[in-house]
Amino acid sequence: MKQNKHTNIPLLPLRGILIYPTMILHIDVGRERSIFAIERALEQDSLIFLATQKDASIENPERDDLYDIGTFAAVKSIKELENGTHRVLIEGIARAEWTKYEEDDLFSVVDVTTYQDTTKVDVEIEALMRTLVKYFEKYVKASKKLSKDTFNSIAEIREPGRLADMVTSNLPIKIEAKQEVLELLKVDERLEWLINTLHNEQEVLLMENKITARVQQAMERTQKEFYLREQMKAIQTELGDKDGKGLEIAELKEKIEQANMPEGVQEVAERELNRYERIPAASAESGIIRSYIDWLVALPWSVASKDQLDINRSAEILNRDHDGLEQVKERILEYLAVRQLTNSLRGPILCLEGPPGVGKTSLARSIAESLGRKFVRISLGGVRDESEIRGHRRTYVGAMPGRIIQGMKKAEKINPVFLLDEIDKMSNDFRGDPSAAMLEVLDPEQNATFSDHYIEEPFDLSEVLFIATANDLSAIPGPLRDRMEIISLTSYTELEKSTIAKNHLIPKQMKEHGLTGAALRINDEAILDIIRYYTKEAGVRGLERKIAAVCRRAAKQVVTGEKKRVVITSKTLEDILGKKKFRYGLAETVNQVGVATGLAYTQVGGDTLQIEVSLSPGKGELMLTGKLGDVMKESAQAALSYVRSKTEAFQIDPKFHETNDIHIHVPEGATPKDGPSAGITMATALVSALTERKVRREVGMTGEITLRGRVLPIGGVKEKSLSAHRAGLTTIILPFDNERDIEDIPESVRKQLTFKFVTDVEEVLDIALEAEDK
Repeated sequence: MKQNKHTNIPLLPLRGILIYPTMILHIDVGRERSIFAIERALEQDSLIFLATQKDASIENPERDDLYDIGTFAAVKSIKELENGTHRVLIEGIARAEWTKYEEDDLFSVVDVTTYQDTTKVDVEIEALMRTLVKYFEKYVKASKKLSKDTFNSIAEIREPGRLADMVTSNLPIKIEAKQEVLELLKVDERLEWLINTLHNEQEVLLMENKITARVQQAMERTQKEFYLREQMKAIQTELGDKDGKGLEIAELKEKIEQANMPEGVQEVAERELNRYERIPAASAESGIIRSYIDWLVALPWSVASKDQLDINRSAEILNRDHDGLEQVKERILEYLAVRQLTNSLRGPILCLEGPPGVGKTSLARSIAESLGRKFVRISLGGVRDESEIRGHRRTYVGAMPGRIIQGMKKAEKINPVFLLDEIDKMSNDFRGDPSAAMLEVLDPEQNATFSDHYIEEPFDLSEVLFIATANDLSAIPGPLRDRMEIISLTSYTELEKSTIAKNHLIPKQMKEHGLTGAALRINDEAILDIIRYYTKEAGVRGLERKIAAVCRRAAKQVVTGEKKRVVITSKTLEDILGKKKFRYGLAETVNQVGVATGLAYTQVGGDTLQIEVSLSPGKGELMLTGKLGDVMKESAQAALSYVRSKTEAFQIDPKFHETNDIHIHVPEGATPKDGPSAGITMATALVSALTERKVRREVGMTGEITLRGRVLPIGGVKEKSLSAHRAGLTTIILPFDNERDIEDIPESVRKQLTFKFVTDVEEVLDIALEAEDK
């Protein structure tokens, strides 16, 4: 082996790259010291020493950071690129080893000893060369990473040292291994090392091909995009690696153990997990199983929130958020009291029934807060598919549980307050009847083992406090209605609306509009005028919108500097809300013949009705006008029949029906009216018209009439009494059986009214008609 010595050769450290003798290669140089070294080499015969770094991450390598053996090379050209780096063309000359190292401020220089490979080819070397070419040919065919032309050009090399170097440079081995070949100064040792390496690479390629074949068998042709992921998983399986799907399986197993499921459900989850582990990820069923396991571990099988069993605190919250609604509040406090005594009571199933806007949904939220439970709401309006309640079968991609299980997952507790909003708005079609599916949910005897089609395992709903809301009970099927405890929320009275506006709506809207008490004040009279003349509703939604309009106008006046403090009175309302949109009944100013004041109950509260009777010559025809319902028409017929049976007692012509047509009219004919409670009012107006006795204008009445003159009880006493008070009436005639209902009337109103309780129409006439002229 021929050796030569060279002194003061510039040193160029290389990162992640290595150049063999006789190789010509472009490299990009960016470090300042390296550029100075190259420029120095160009100044003195273009010779340079290339040494590879042991650690490529070191920015400024020192002597110990470089390998001792490198490549003696020549710089052919250098070109500066736009990004500031330099592209250098270098040709390797010979292996070299430094013997002296000197470090300058600009670059390092070394003394090197070069080693030239022998070109002598004896029998042993020839045999090694042939063996190497044969192994390399097999490798090229198996790997398919090198072209046939590349192999042919390498196979034609006759210098043993150069052959070894070219084969090494084309192998996908680490830089450390390539450095090891560079340090093998003897050609025969270099050839033997390569033969052994190629033999090992053959084994690796065989394993890779085996893995690839296994992956291809597990894949469908339509899922080629999963190829690389499957190949990686197959490699992990061969290596026994716990990462990838193995780690995922371990995490799911831990979640199943922590979910605290019932024993049977846990067995199902573990069985599905075993299936998931065996099924390839590319399979469509794999995703279905994974989604099912995720649902099982996410459900709160036994995680419950602790009830805050403090009745006083609960009462404060309910009273803070809602005025009135005493029946509902009392029912919740009763439930809490029993729960506190027994510590085990199945959740009741309540149904809050009432017109829109009376606070059914907000009341359910307050109940959840008072109990310290999670609140979940699902809307059932428009639901017509049974699977919305019970879930879908796990037979296709996209199947999912029903709304009940989805709500329980959202609650994360097994005992939330669960609001089933608009339960009367469910419908049905060819996909099933969702109201029938709700039977199991809302049956206290069955919902402890509720079965969802997707989950398939029984889920306990007995700890859930179900609250349903409905506007119309008649739209709820009988079997479903039978499973719920109905609590009716009647429309708010005028006084209740006024209190709600002052305590809740006005402070809320002032806060939302950035107003303070110093900037806006709404008088009590103005609040009443908004309620009476600008809204006509059961709840307070419209009232809140009108108050918001007032707040907007006040905000504008304050911001523009028009006013510093805005006071809303009855006189200023028309400027803000426009002309009055509604009117309410007022008492007559004088006593009149044939006109009696009745009390009515509507969806938006109580009202007064002026029932008029007029007689005209005719043949006894009874005419009814005012858009009356069937029940009200029947009440008119009953009143007429009663009067005809009492003509002698009332001193009426027995043949009045043969010579007179009778017309009964209830004003505001565009408004539908129905109900039996106008019976005694019609009888009073009829007797007044026939006897020409005037009806006292301050008297209002309500009650159902029979053919024998009995007065039967009616409903809505509270609302009717408040409308009478509002209209200026002072005496109210009620059926005797309704005496117990006056306790519901506010005391302030009760003191200003005189209640007369009657059992017969004759008692009504004695009170309502003026005394006969003696």
